[in-house]
Amino acid sequence: MAFGNQGGFQPRKMYQGNWKCSACGADITELPFEPDPARLDQLLCRDCHRARRPQRNRY
Repeated sequence: MAFGNQGGFQPRKMYQGNWKCSACGADITELPFEPDPARLDQLLCRDCHRARRPQRNRY
């Protein structure tokens, strides 16, 4: 049986730009998605996004 994906994951496409984090004002130069121009005021840097996510319970 032949599959096109030879057992690996495809790397995620990253989008380059000059944005600012809406929470802390840090520069954002790379995102894993193309941001919606109408929602640029809602972008978060990696640290602020991680801080707002609910904590995961690890056993």
